[in-house]
Amino acid sequence: MTVFDDRIPGVADAPEGEGAELLAEVHAALTKFVVLPRSEAAVAATLWAAASHAQPAWEHATRLAIKSPLKRCGKSRLLDLLEALCFNVLVTVNISPAALVRSIVEADPPTLLVDEADSIFGSKRQAENHEDLRGLLNAGHQRGRPYVRWDVTARQPERCPTFAMAALAGIGNLPDTIEDRAVIITMRRRAPDERVTPFRGRRDRPGLLDLRDRLHAWVRANLPPLEAATPSMPVEDRAADTWEPLVAIADLAGGDWPELARLACKAMTTDAEADAEGSAGERLLADLHEVLGEADALYSKTILDRLHAIEEAPWADWYGRALTARDLAKLLRPYGVRSADVREGGTGKNLKGYRREDLHDVWQHYVPDALQPRHGLQQAEAAGEACRGNVADSETPSATASTRDVADVAAVAHTLPKSDPPTWRCDTCGHQTEAFTDMAGLPHPECGGRFERG
Repeated sequence: MTVFDDRIPGVADAPEGEGAELLAEVHAALTKFVVLPRSEAAVAATLWAAASHAQPAWEHATRLAIKSPLKRCGKSRLLDLLEALCFNVLVTVNISPAALVRSIVEADPPTLLVDEADSIFGSKRQAENHEDLRGLLNAGHQRGRPYVRWDVTARQPERCPTFAMAALAGIGNLPDTIEDRAVIITMRRRAPDERVTPFRGRRDRPGLLDLRDRLHAWVRANLPPLEAATPSMPVEDRAADTWEPLVAIADLAGGDWPELARLACKAMTTDAEADAEGSAGERLLADLHEVLGEADALYSKTILDRLHAIEEAPWADWYGRALTARDLAKLLRPYGVRSADVREGGTGKNLKGYRREDLHDVWQHYVPDALQPRHGLQQAEAAGEACRGNVADSETPSATASTRDVADVAAVAHTLPKSDPPTWRCDTCGHQTEAFTDMAGLPHPECGGRFERG
């Protein structure tokens, strides 16, 4: 653990443009040793490392989720670099809740780096065994959420701080509640034409530590303006809380960084929301709207059969088995939805099931997009997805109906998002990235060029 000089130089001591230049050096150091999946990820990692030096100024401690589908994708290497660049780092591969809260100092907390997070949260049983740790990581996202325990010796409650920035790296997804508070970087393996400089601690770490010390001096010289900062944010709610420290650092640095930070914030938040497709509960609510179709009520068995038939949905393989009526009830309970005695189609036996009227209000609040009227072709596809009837038994649509449907699709096609984001190319170095955000004319921090549509 490095002890930094407690003396804080005055803001006037910092030369003009120093912040932008320091961030550019951090960005260059990261991209020299590891291939990040997109330019926005490199910007986010750079700003996160800088923000770790200003934790006394923040109301929210941003989490950095570094994940990948497989091993050897660069997660640990990125953690190595962050360990050298961040403030007062505490690295661990497994830590108990008691050790965690006693490692955090309220006035100037450390930066937590948790590697092998999949060994903590990778399976359902592992996650259940570490619920306390997950709760502490969630609580530590916001200032003023202490862990309270009873001190037997002093015979009084002990309030342990939890507020600290944290990066977690692992294979697969982290718990939803952690990712919801995080900037998410999904690493991938390098392509054959992607080259990096091999990282050697003895050779490269001293230079990174020197950069860290200069970054620390600049950030600490500007704690008062950072604490008072209220940057305009391109996102809202928890995403805005999570990204605010990073955007505040970018605004302080100046140059191209304010624009780059907001671009990264918007693009990565949008992509994270699209990838997550909501929590399991929200996904279930949306799928229930599909499988109920126009029915007023369906038996639980009918609903489950239709849920299991939806391709690429998790219900046919829910933790190693098909979703059961008990699982269904458990997922819906937090929304206040419970099964009732119903008659499917208004006739037949009185069995347990779910009614449209009990779900409508929940749909409005949690999956309002599911209630939007859809085009006839989409409705037909959804019905086929849910019911999986025999193709041979279905009627062939008329040519007139098909022509009308195609015309309707063409009329609204321009309003629908594309399935894949467009490619943007740097006009100087040729670097390419994909993003739904309009990047035309935005600067590329690695070479100073500008992005254009690829």
